Amino acid sequence: MSLQYSTTVRNAQLDALETAVGVSAILKIYDLTAGAPANCAAAITGTVLATLNLPSDWMAAASAGSKAMSGTWQDASADAAGVADFFRLFASDGTTCHAQGTVTLGGGGGDMTLDNTNITAGQSVTVTSFAISAGNA
Repeated sequence: MSLQYSTTVRNAQLDALETAVGVSAILKIYDLTAGAPANCAAAITGTVLATLNLPSDWMAAASAGSKAMSGTWQDASADAAGVADFFRLFASDGTTCHAQGTVTLGGGGGDMTLDNTNITAGQSVTVTSFAISAGNA
């Protein structure tokens, strides 16, 4: 039998993510020059396309083992042009990576959904969907 957690424990695990990252989290979206690094500790590859300063309460409280973005996640003026491939979620220092994942358009199966993955420098970039579910239910 595999280990299983109650919904209460799963919600607490998810809420701990936002606490660990902290307020004033920074989200950076990268192009697909070399693909995503192997993990959050690996050196960054690619060009930063957009930098988003997330709202102070950037995730809603976990419920039923899931946690969704809260507020508006937007960069009013993209940093560079390219095709969005992956993201990294940083603490407010902009260098301590706490999570990374894939970026796609709606229905593309990525960890995060953008309004447009073909980014032009100066355009607005908006995250339209981001949610995390806890395993071991």
